[in-house]
Amino acid sequence: MNQNVSGVTEPDYDETGKPIIVGLDIGTTKIAAIAGRKNEYGKLEILGFGRADSNGVQHGQVLNIDQTIKAIQQALISCSKSNPDLEIKDVYVGVAGHHIKSLQTRGDIVRQNPDVEIERWEIDQLIENQRKTFIPAGDQIIDVIPQDFHVDNYQNIKDAVGYNGVKVGANFHIITGDRNAIRNIYRAVDKSGLKTKDLVLQPLASSSAVMSEVDLEAGVAILDIGGGTSDLAVFYDGILKHTAVIPFGGENITSDIRLGLGVLKAQAEAMKVQFGTALADTAQENAYITIPGIKGMAPKEISVKNLASIIQARMSEILDFVTFHLKQIGLDSRMLTGGIILTGGGSQLKHLIQLTEYCTGISARIGYPNEHLAPNHIDELKKPMYATCIGLILKGYNDYEHKRKEFDNKFRKVEVPEIFKKEEEAVVELKETKKTKVNIASRTKGLNSFWDKFKDSLIDLFKEEDDKEIK
Repeated sequence: MNQNVSGVTEPDYDETGKPIIVGLDIGTTKIAAIAGRKNEYGKLEILGFGRADSNGVQHGQVLNIDQTIKAIQQALISCSKSNPDLEIKDVYVGVAGHHIKSLQTRGDIVRQNPDVEIERWEIDQLIENQRKTFIPAGDQIIDVIPQDFHVDNYQNIKDAVGYNGVKVGANFHIITGDRNAIRNIYRAVDKSGLKTKDLVLQPLASSSAVMSEVDLEAGVAILDIGGGTSDLAVFYDGILKHTAVIPFGGENITSDIRLGLGVLKAQAEAMKVQFGTALADTAQENAYITIPGIKGMAPKEISVKNLASIIQARMSEILDFVTFHLKQIGLDSRMLTGGIILTGGGSQLKHLIQLTEYCTGISARIGYPNEHLAPNHIDELKKPMYATCIGLILKGYNDYEHKRKEFDNKFRKVEVPEIFKKEEEAVVELKETKKTKVNIASRTKGLNSFWDKFKDSLIDLFKEEDDKEIK
């Protein structure tokens, strides 16, 4: 990280002068590290990608710090194999777990000088004041998100900067978490040799990766079905209305299968992925799965219908929570025009869309992070399980661009006398033309070879992983 003269901390830069942002998703079943940058079209180019099986995390919460550190380091090693030239120091980390809570508040400030337009620093001060909100002992505030502003008698303002008035205020969505659980995340990341730039609620990260401006306007519910928890974020009328962490995920389904059918955990997970479906009615009546016996015992035959019934029961419970939260904030199927967007690893269950629509009465679809990715990404990153990581990179870029604007605005442009302006512009234009001709040729050549090298190494890496799985 670099620090400029204004004190604004900047991310690391690549050879083209663009910031590199790294997202670290510490999940119950996997840990993923993805590094990326935005290209000239505003799309993310992935510069490095690594993953590892997660140990030490239960229901989205870091419990065993040592095991979590080892898993993070394995993910970083995998990431460095995909791109040996990449150096990772700072990361944006997703946070989830049973301990996450949210509350609604309202805050106002009386302006010192009502005769001038509202400036960004006044909004920042308004947001900062909400961090003094009373919360239960043992919790701490993770994020303060303004929903809509009001200036004097004008309500429902999206951004109050530029308005004029005596009093400015806003409605806020405040996200809190257990202080010890948050401390464990920081410790695990810090002891892995990394620095946490910011903690981001996982459903918000996933939302930014799979949701468009049209979805935001139409009104959608994002359901990220992870290994330990299912995370919900609801947007309506262009603002965040609600967030919730549902204490069930893919691991609970696997556990139900293990107990209900009397098989090992690894066998339960394999059956869920290969033969599982979220709708029992779609499963074949006479289809069976043969499970090898343990230590010479006779093989066991598992009914595909029974497997589907167990999966449907747990998924229906998760979707009942979604319906409950939507009713709690007064939103129904007629108001969420954009429907429910399913993402996360658990969203890949067969016929989950149909079950979601049946249980909630709201149209549903799978959310992929493809819209924000540059065309040359590998197929592996198309999977919804990486939506959180992609969203963390987008969050990092949003922070960087916001701070960059603040930094640029702190400097006043020096006024040049009119006599010299035309002459100066002509000289600058001539210099820039010469530079552009040289830079475009060299950068294009360098970037093409860089992408070819990176893509080939990443594809080889996944081939090696697939071979290991087959063996």
